[in-house]
Amino acid sequence: MYGDLKILTGTANPQLALDICDHLGCSLTPSLCETFSDGEIRIEIGASVRGHDVFVIQPTCAPANYNFMQLCLMLDALKRASASRITAVIPYYGYARQDRKVSPRAPISAKVTADFLSMAGAQRIVTMDLHAGQIQGFFNCPVDNLYASPVLLQQFRHLRGDIVMVSPDAGGVERARAFAKMMDASLAVIDKRRDRPNQVAEMNVIGDVQGKVAILVDDMIDTAGTICAAAEVLLQNGAAEVRACATHGVLSGPACQRLTDAPFEEVVITDTIPLGDREGKCDKLHVASVAGILAKSIRNIHDGSSVSALFHF
Repeated sequence: MYGDLKILTGTANPQLALDICDHLGCSLTPSLCETFSDGEIRIEIGASVRGHDVFVIQPTCAPANYNFMQLCLMLDALKRASASRITAVIPYYGYARQDRKVSPRAPISAKVTADFLSMAGAQRIVTMDLHAGQIQGFFNCPVDNLYASPVLLQQFRHLRGDIVMVSPDAGGVERARAFAKMMDASLAVIDKRRDRPNQVAEMNVIGDVQGKVAILVDDMIDTAGTICAAAEVLLQNGAAEVRACATHGVLSGPACQRLTDAPFEEVVITDTIPLGDREGKCDKLHVASVAGILAKSIRNIHDGSSVSALFHF
C-alpha cells in the first residue's frame, strides 16, 4: 500500500505542475533545483517522501539535455529518500523522434533515454501523445500514454460547415482519422517528400478539401515548415479556411514567424511545453491546458483505479 500523494516538479514547466496541483487539491512538495557555477545540477528534496506515492512533473523540452538530467537526478534523489513509488510524468518526451536507426552507426536515442529513466528510479511513466507509440516498449515499467484530443477538439466545436481533418503526412493518418471520427468530419492526407531533415520538397493533397474548413492535426509543431507549407497547399486545393492543432508546441527557430505569416485562422497547442519568451510572438496561437487530463491520470493511478479511458483519442 502506498502512502500519501506527493507532487514535485523540476524547472521545465512549473506552471503546469501548479495547475495540476490545483485540479488535485494539493500543494507542491518543495524541492531545490539549482545550477552550480560550473554548470552541474544540484537537486535536493525539501520534505520527507519516505513511504509516499511520488509523481515528478517534468517535460524534457528545450533545453532538452538539462531538463532530462534534472529529471534523472530528481528520480535518483527520491529513490534514495525511500519513496514507496516514483512516477515520472513527462508531458513532452524529448528524443521521441529518434526512435529507430536512420543510418548504420546511429543510436536509438529514445531507447537510451528510456533506460536512463528506469535506472534513475522511475517505476512508472506518464506521458502524452508520444511521437511513436512503440516507444512504450522501450521501458520495462508501466507506461501510460495519454492523449490531448479532448482539449484540442474542444477548441473547434463551435465551427460550422463541412470540416475536414488533415494529416500533414502518412505517419499521422491514424491520429487524423480518430479526430475526424470524433468531429464527424471527413479525412484528407498530405503526401510529402523530404529532401533533407526539416525541409519538404513536394506536397500533394489526397482527399477532398474543396470549400471545407481544413484542420491540420499533428503531434507537434517544431520549426513549422511542414505545417505552414501544408496550409498553402490546402488553400491552393480549394479549402475555405485552414486551422491547425498539435499537442506539443516545440516552436523552435523561425516557427513563430512562419505561423504568423502562414494563412492560418488559428493554431491550437497545449501547455505540455511552456511558451516562455515566445508568448505573444504569434497572435494566432491559442494554448489549451492538459492539466486536467494529467491530474485525473495521477489521481486514478494513486487510487488504483483504471486510467484506460484516458488512453483513447
